[in-house]
Amino acid sequence: MSEIRYSKDAEAVSLINADGQPKKTATGLNVLTTCVFIVGVIAGSGFLTLPKAIDDSGWIGFVLILFCCFVSAYTGDILGKCWIMVRGRHPEFKKGQLRYPYPAIGEEAFGKWGRSVVSFSINFTQFGTTVVYILLSAENIVKLLPSDTVFTCCYIALIVGGAMTPFTWLGTPKDFWGIAAAATLATSAASIILFVSVLYNGRDVDISEVVHTKIDVISFFTAYGTICFAFNGHPAFPTFQSDMANPKKFGSALILGYSIVLFMYMPSSAAAYAVYGKQVQSNVINTIPSGVTSTIVSLLMTAHLLFGIVIVVNPVSQEIEHFFNIPEHFTWKRVLARTLTMIAALFVVASVPHFSSILSLVGGSTISILAFICPCLFYLKLCKGDKHHKAVYIPLHTKVLMYEITFTGLVAGIAATYSAITDLAVNKFTVPCYVDPSRACSHQSAG
Repeated sequence: MSEIRYSKDAEAVSLINADGQPKKTATGLNVLTTCVFIVGVIAGSGFLTLPKAIDDSGWIGFVLILFCCFVSAYTGDILGKCWIMVRGRHPEFKKGQLRYPYPAIGEEAFGKWGRSVVSFSINFTQFGTTVVYILLSAENIVKLLPSDTVFTCCYIALIVGGAMTPFTWLGTPKDFWGIAAAATLATSAASIILFVSVLYNGRDVDISEVVHTKIDVISFFTAYGTICFAFNGHPAFPTFQSDMANPKKFGSALILGYSIVLFMYMPSSAAAYAVYGKQVQSNVINTIPSGVTSTIVSLLMTAHLLFGIVIVVNPVSQEIEHFFNIPEHFTWKRVLARTLTMIAALFVVASVPHFSSILSLVGGSTISILAFICPCLFYLKLCKGDKHHKAVYIPLHTKVLMYEITFTGLVAGIAATYSAITDLAVNKFTVPCYVDPSRACSHQSAG
């Protein structure tokens, strides 16, 4: 069995009573606060981009949303069970929160290569999500400015990144639960307002005459990647669970969190699909008429995205800090490492023209790996046991379901990744910001 290293600094905070049971402390997240983090890390970009994804994939897009929601919640719970098993095998992990629980699960299951796959996928996913959030924030802010403003998306993105960098210096999720709560409330309010706005604006629309996008293979699998991205949360889930006072209750937080997210997504997405059809844009806010309603939705969603930047970049920061052996307590080394991470994200923001392309690429590639493939394979491997640990019985129907999820995630992920790369290379090439700082927002320059 491979040796899993852990940070001795984590022993400073004990969450275990003398009888070995989780101890309820002020530093541990409960089910409700964990649910808030789950909603905060998932909802956001999906709320803005799902209407377009549904139009690109047709009515079956609604089936894909339900499928991705169910499978993501199921594999999230499986991932949580994996973490409980790993903690049980390594008593040292019970002495405090671990900065990198998902890679630790991968190493326990498949050794160093399992850890490497997870680490790369998490860093690519969360880094890409940070880029998407910065781009979407910049686009929403530009929409709120006067039409003759000299501040383009390129300039606003730099301002957004600079303004949010100090907040990324906060330690782990338990240190900024208020940010997650604010992000969740902002998205909840925006989803209700957008739904009402779309219905009001479409009150005179004959739905039977609405024209929808002609579906092709590229658009369908690109839409699939976008939908996968809309339920992205697995890279951060083990981090949240590790910070819980009772990690065994993570499944309850997942069920509640995904139910809330689905309730946010479906009504406004269905309304926009029915009313606007092919006129819906990659960012649905750019589709609704300008006015007080669109301004309020833009402000709320921008607030969520800004808060979300702090949440999604945190796992990347913790992995980098572990690699360079940076202490867990606040030091200048943490400030430097996390600032450089944000600078790298801003460089990608300035280089890649369209958030929708990044979103589809990340959703089809590493999110499929982290959400569909790894949880099932890790659980199946851990349950086999070894000479040091007893095997755990898995019913046949559960095994079949996990293999089906793995196969579906692999095939669809490959197709979505290829489609996103093709779409970016063929249809959405634009010069980077450092070549043309006056470059318009993605929705204005898209072909």
